[in-house]
Amino acid sequence: MNPIRRLFAVYRGLPSPLYVLFIATVINSAGMFVFPFLTLYLTGKLGLSQGETGTFLMLVSLAYIPSNYIGGKIADRFGRKKLMVISQIISGLLYIPCGFPGIGRAVRWFILASVVFDGLTDPARTAMMTDLTTPENRRPAFSLAYLGHNLGFAIGMIIAGFLFEHATSWMFWGNAIAILLAVTLVMLKVPETKPSREQIEASYGSGASDEAHRGNLLQALLSRPYLIVFTLLTGLYGFVYAQHRFALPLQTKAFFGASGAVIYGTLMTLNASMVIVLSTPIMTLTQRWKPINAVAFAGILFAIGFGLVGLAPSVPLMYLTTALWTLGEIVNATNEGTYVANHTPISHRGRFNAILPLLGGLGWTISPQAIGVFSDTFGLRTVWPVLGGIALIAAGGIWYLGVHETRYGRHRYRKEEGKED
Repeated sequence: MNPIRRLFAVYRGLPSPLYVLFIATVINSAGMFVFPFLTLYLTGKLGLSQGETGTFLMLVSLAYIPSNYIGGKIADRFGRKKLMVISQIISGLLYIPCGFPGIGRAVRWFILASVVFDGLTDPARTAMMTDLTTPENRRPAFSLAYLGHNLGFAIGMIIAGFLFEHATSWMFWGNAIAILLAVTLVMLKVPETKPSREQIEASYGSGASDEAHRGNLLQALLSRPYLIVFTLLTGLYGFVYAQHRFALPLQTKAFFGASGAVIYGTLMTLNASMVIVLSTPIMTLTQRWKPINAVAFAGILFAIGFGLVGLAPSVPLMYLTTALWTLGEIVNATNEGTYVANHTPISHRGRFNAILPLLGGLGWTISPQAIGVFSDTFGLRTVWPVLGGIALIAAGGIWYLGVHETRYGRHRYRKEEGKED
C-alpha cells in the first residue's frame, strides 16, 4: 500500500452514509459565500454603519440560540433526516431573493430567516453522525467531517472573494445552490438514523456511557456531571482560541506596523493549510490515545502557542506559535466531539448537541470584550501569558477529569467505549 493510501486507510470501513455526509459537507462549506463577507457586504454594498452592522450580527448570533434548542428537540422527537431536509431547503431558498438588486436593505431579514432554519439543522446533523457511528469508529468519522468542512471552506473562500467583487448576486444564489445540492444528497442517500423506541428501551440499564435517560433535558444533563465539567473546561479553550481573530491581528499590527495585516493574513493561510494537510495524519497518530487525554494535550499546545505570541516582535516566532496552536486546534477538533458523543445519552442526542455547544461557546462569546478591556488596562502583550495560563489550567482540569473518571466514574459503565473505557 502506498503512503497516501495508508494515510487515508483510517477512513476505510465507515458506514456509507458518512461518506455521503462528507461530500455534502464539502459542497455546503465550499458554497458558504455569504457569511465570510457579510460585514463587508452590509457596510460596503448596503451602506450600513458599523453600529448597525454590529447590531445585525448580534441578532444573527442570538437567533442561533432558540433555533438550536428547538432543532435539537425536533430531531429527538421526529427524526434527524426530516428536520435536516426541510430546514435546509427553506434555508437555501431564502437566499434566492437576496440576489435580486431591488431588494435593498430588506436582504437582512431574509439572511436572518435563513440563519434560523440553518440553526435548526446543526443538532440534527451531529446527532445523525453519532447515530451512524460506534465508539470504535467515531473518532475517524468526526475527523472526516472536520476535514470536509475545512477543505470546502478553503475552496469557497477563493470563489466568494471573486463573487463579492464582480457578481454579488451570485454570492447569494451560489450559496443557495450549494445548500440545495448538499441536502439533495442527504435526501437521496442517507437514511433516517433516529434510534427506534426498541433501541432506546434496550439501552435502559445497559450501563453504557450513552445509556438512555428517562428524564427531561435538565435531568439528563445533571446525570452526566463529567460531560458538563468537560464542556465548561473546553469552553476555556474557546476563550483562548477566539483571540486568533481579535488580539492576534492587533498584535501583528503593533509589532510590524503597516506590514501587520499582510503577516496576519499569511498566519491564517498557514493555519488553514495545516488543518487541511495535517488533520488526517494527526488523527492517525493520536487514535490510540484516550479522547480526553488528547483534548488535554491540545490545551498544552494552546498554552504554548498563544502564551508565547507576545514574547518578541519576531516573524519566525509568530509562525512557530501559530503552528503550535493550530496543532492544538486539530487535536482538539478530532477528539472533543468524540468524547461528547460517547457520553451523550442515546435518547437525548439532538438536545445535547443543541445545548452543549451553547454552553461551551460562552468562552468564545465573551472573549473579545473581556480581553479588549484587559488589554486596554494592562497592555496588549500582557494578554498572551494570561491566555497561556488559562489554557494550561483548563488542560490540567481536563487531564484530572479523565483520571477521576477512570478511577471513580466508570463503574457505571459495563460496556467498553473504545480506548476511552
